[in-house]
Amino acid sequence: MLNFTIGPVMTGEEVRKIGIEQVPYFRTPDFSELMLENERIIKSLAKAPSDSRAVFLTGSGTASMEAAVMNFLTGQDKVLVIDGGTFGHRFVELLEIHEIPHTIIKPEFGCDITEAQLSEYENCGFTGFLVNLDETSIGVLYNIELISRFCKRNGLFLIVDSISSFLCDPFDMEKLGVDVMITGSQKALACPPGISVIVMNSRAVDRAQMNRPKIMYLDLKLALKDGERGQTPFTPAVATLRQLNVRLRQIENNGGVEAEIARIAGLAAHFRENISRYPFTIASHSLSNAVTPLMVREGKSAYDIFRTMMDEYGIWICPNGGAWKEKIFRVGHIGDLSIKDNEKLISAFEDMSKRGLL
Repeated sequence: MLNFTIGPVMTGEEVRKIGIEQVPYFRTPDFSELMLENERIIKSLAKAPSDSRAVFLTGSGTASMEAAVMNFLTGQDKVLVIDGGTFGHRFVELLEIHEIPHTIIKPEFGCDITEAQLSEYENCGFTGFLVNLDETSIGVLYNIELISRFCKRNGLFLIVDSISSFLCDPFDMEKLGVDVMITGSQKALACPPGISVIVMNSRAVDRAQMNRPKIMYLDLKLALKDGERGQTPFTPAVATLRQLNVRLRQIENNGGVEAEIARIAGLAAHFRENISRYPFTIASHSLSNAVTPLMVREGKSAYDIFRTMMDEYGIWICPNGGAWKEKIFRVGHIGDLSIKDNEKLISAFEDMSKRGLL
């Protein structure tokens, strides 16, 4: 199988080897040391302030999205949220569930937000801002520098879901004034799913310590306290955290975040240059390096292309859901992929084109 989905992604051999080992007991000094190293490297890759903290939750990215809403926001807040697709709308749903007052910013389909859209909300008493930096469902990367300037001018608490964009697109948590960054193990970190990460600056740590969410498992006060000694309050996905340690050290030893972004950007550019001869339209006007969303021509089914690619060529591309199931599929550029892998996918498209399937 060759996997071009946007997560879970292709995992390297060294990481996979850890997955077949017996899972060790974790309340030990060795595991604590590993977890403290995980925190150190994650903070470094996110370019977080030196006094930041990172916690590791056993749960998908949505667990950390919900933990962020519950631990950093209250009913006294007034929040702006970008709802540009499936994952932006998930933030909206979480805000509704937890009764956080909010206003939705809805970009045009496939488009970034604009200065004019944000200007409507200047000096209007908002206290927070939530954004899925890469709206993966339609492959739109939002302008984080524009958002950062707006939040700094208005003193907003900024929560960024960087689950798909982390290690794919430039991101400097300290420079941007991001209070909370969320990511997950199954995207560019190229590990199995099951671990999500919340990186928080000192202002966010203070908020988490003061808030009293009505939950035990996602109460970040517990995670922060146990994290001081390299532990978690409850049994974590031990094997995945060990795999994550291997992967983080790989990235650090291979040139760090800049080198990883350059590698992924190169794969994305190569694919996009070689796909232009096929009857697809790139659906996003603001692309992340992580994924290319492709709209099929009239009369063709994106989902049928996904199934044919999987069943007949042994290649996974990423289908879409909802209203875009038949119109858009996505090709990811993250994980243990190479230019040769791109060429295999492009050859499969070529063969499908000759068969009249595109």
